[in-house]
Amino acid sequence: MKKLVVLSGAGMSAESGINTFRDTGGLWEGHNVNEVATPEAWKRNMKLVLDFYNQRRYDVIRAKPNLAHIELYDLEKYFKVEIITQNVDDLHERAGSGNVLHLHGEIRKSRSTGHPENIYPIKGDELNVGDLCEKGFQLRPHIVWFGEMVVEMENAIKRISDADIVLIIGTSMSVYPANGLMNYAPDHSVIYYIDPKVPDYKFYRDVHHIQQKAVYGISVFKENVMKLS
Repeated sequence: MKKLVVLSGAGMSAESGINTFRDTGGLWEGHNVNEVATPEAWKRNMKLVLDFYNQRRYDVIRAKPNLAHIELYDLEKYFKVEIITQNVDDLHERAGSGNVLHLHGEIRKSRSTGHPENIYPIKGDELNVGDLCEKGFQLRPHIVWFGEMVVEMENAIKRISDADIVLIIGTSMSVYPANGLMNYAPDHSVIYYIDPKVPDYKFYRDVHHIQQKAVYGISVFKENVMKLS
């Protein structure tokens, strides 16, 4: 069974109704990213950051997987599918995908500020000031903020380094370091890119560009990739 590695981005979540700051001029609900998505913002105004992510979490919980999520799960019948996502929602998992690596964290989880290796599921919508881990440290969203290390990059590199097929979907390839993953795709791998726009990113190799949004392009991709199964 051939290995299909998927790199998914905000475009997939947007088609389920989840807004991203890149679509709104760098603002989320009127907040600049520096106010709500950096370690400095956390130190400056913990309550604002928590309230902001509580609203984002509320939106995620009420969103539903779209056709692109569902079709990727269906492809597990024919390929060994591993997903690397830049998204912090759980729509891949709710569509059924069982092998998902979140580069930028997971909004429905928290982690200890004193022991960051301790990660917990969040029950319900909210994480608030005073919610502590068992060792007494404040819990924070399990999100990689701007200026923080993307600790899952090494695992992502391992996933893509032996791929037979790579699908890039819903991302402009403008986010570092995720866009660097293409440097690790094997020479023999076949690469597909689903996005309505031509990216500024230079692939330096042949790429099959399906110039459509995720929910439409996935059907074209599936028709093509089944010939490789």
